[in-house]
Amino acid sequence: MKLVIAIVHDEDAIDLIEGLTEGGYKVTKLATTGGFLKAGNTTLLIGVEKEKVEDVLSIIKDICKTRKGAVSMPSPVVGSTGVFVPTPIEVTIGGATVFVVDVERFEKI
Repeated sequence: MKLVIAIVHDEDAIDLIEGLTEGGYKVTKLATTGGFLKAGNTTLLIGVEKEKVEDVLSIIKDICKTRKGAVSMPSPVVGSTGVFVPTPIEVTIGGATVFVVDVERFEKI
């Protein structure tokens, strides 16, 4: 048994959950926040047999594509010497960060 932990962009989460569910996989959704952009994302927990991990990864790859987005960086602390005007910067968003870990024991109670 394996546990697939997929951290995905909020915009991709609904489609990914639907795709995994249609594929017969059960998914647990957790609302999480990323560290770099401080933006909301979704962490999905998917328990699967070892033989089905590649199928799950394929569904994730098909749905969670990277794209460009613009974000404004938070303004630094400014004293009385000037004003900071944030300039949006382009970053890559989307895609998925996936961990596949062994499950020592699984019980459905």
